[in-house]
Amino acid sequence: MAIIPQKSLFQWNEIESLGDLERLQLVLRHLPDEALMRHLERDRGKGRDDYPIRPMWNSLIAGVVFQHPSVEALRRELSRNAQLRYLCGFDLARGDRAVPPAYVYTRFLRLLFEHAAMIDAIFEELVERAREELPGFGEVLACDGKAIRTHANPRKEGEELPPDGRRDTDANWGRKTIKEEKEDGTAYERIKKWFGYKLHLIADATYELPVAFEVTPAADAEAPVGHQLIDHLETHHDALLGACREFAADKAYDDTKLHVRLWDDHQVKAVIPTRDMWKDGEPTRLVEGTRNVVYDHQGIVFCCAMDTGQFRRMAYGGFEADRLAHKYLCPARHYGIECSFTDRCPIKKFVRVKLDVDRRIFTPLARASYAWDRAYKKRTAVERVNSRLDVSFGFERHFIRGRKKMRLRCGLALIVMLAMAVGRVKEKRKTSIRSLVAA
Repeated sequence: MAIIPQKSLFQWNEIESLGDLERLQLVLRHLPDEALMRHLERDRGKGRDDYPIRPMWNSLIAGVVFQHPSVEALRRELSRNAQLRYLCGFDLARGDRAVPPAYVYTRFLRLLFEHAAMIDAIFEELVERAREELPGFGEVLACDGKAIRTHANPRKEGEELPPDGRRDTDANWGRKTIKEEKEDGTAYERIKKWFGYKLHLIADATYELPVAFEVTPAADAEAPVGHQLIDHLETHHDALLGACREFAADKAYDDTKLHVRLWDDHQVKAVIPTRDMWKDGEPTRLVEGTRNVVYDHQGIVFCCAMDTGQFRRMAYGGFEADRLAHKYLCPARHYGIECSFTDRCPIKKFVRVKLDVDRRIFTPLARASYAWDRAYKKRTAVERVNSRLDVSFGFERHFIRGRKKMRLRCGLALIVMLAMAVGRVKEKRKTSIRSLVAA
C-alpha cells in the first residue's frame, strides 16, 4: 500500500461509514507497491511536489476500482468526493484544488510507462501471494485471447500513417472466424473484425484469477504468444507451473510444439481442440504398426472390419504413462457387438496407440474420454475473467489509444482483481474473492 500520513482535524468514520469506498481501502491495503512508490519518489528528488506520487498512484487505482472510463471522469469524482480524496492521500486543506489537472495525469502515465517492469513486479508478487493463500491455485490453468478495440479511428488494412499524437499506430486489424449452424443444420462462417489489440490471458480455472498476460496488436496469432506466456511462467512462477495438471485453451492455441512442451517439460496435460489441418480432406489415417486401426483429426480411434470395411469406434481403455500410449479396446468384445471378423482380426483384445503417432492429436488426456470433456469445460473460467474486464473494469467503453497505455490499463485492472481477492482471503472473506463490487 502507498501509505500516506494524514493530518486531519477529524476522522471520516466519525461522520459516516466508508461504504463503497471500503473496496478501495481493501485494494490499497493489500497492494505491494511500496518499492514502486519509493523509486518514483527518489527519482523526483527535491523538486516541486504539488501533486505527490502516492496520491497520484492511489487515485489511478481508484479510477480502476470504480470503473471510471477516463481521467476526466476520475477528476470529476475526486473534485466532488472529499472522502475519496482523503483515501487517496490528497491534502484535505486544499479542497478540490488538490485534484491534479489532466496534464499532470498525462505526465504521470508517461512516467509509469518508463517503470512498466516495476508494475509487472507488483502483478507477479500478487500471483505468488494468491498461490500461497489459496489451496490448489494453479492446478488447472485456462488460456484465451480477448479482442479489445482501440479508441482511435481505424485505418485501412495495410495503410501506414506517421504518428501525430492522436492516431494509434500500434493497433492493427484482427479477425476471428466463427463457425455456426443454422436451424436446418446448414453450416456457415461468421467473421468478426476489430481494429485494436488482443489480450492474451492465462487464468486459474478454480478461482478465476489471472496468472499471466500479454497485450499484442490484434493480428498476432495466439499460439506463439501462448509460448511466450509459458516462458513467463517458467521464469517467474516455476512453482505454480510445477503444480499445474491441466492447461485448457481453445483451438487457436492448437500447436504441436505447445502440446509437446507442456507434457515433456512440465507433465501438464494440454486440453486444446484440434484444427483440421490434414491435406486433401483425409477422413482417417492408419495407426502405424497396425493393419486395420485408423484415427481421425479429432483423435477418435476406429477399427475396420477387413471383410466388410465397416468402421467401429473403439472403446477407450486408459492412458499408460510408462509407455506414453493410450489403450483402445476391441468394440466387439467390449460392447458385445457381433463381428464376423473377430477370430481373424489382428487386434485381438486391444491396441496401444503411442503419443508419437501424432503429438498434436494424441495427448496424455485422450480426446475420446469423458475426462477430456470435463477438463475442457473449465476453460470457461478465463472467459468469465474476460467478461469481468469488460463489465466491471470498463473495457467495453474506454478512451485508450496506444499499446503502452493499453497494456498498463490491462495490468492495473488485473492487479486490482488480484489485490481484492488476496485481501478478502487474508481478511477471512474467502467466499467473496471473485466479487468485484462487494464491500
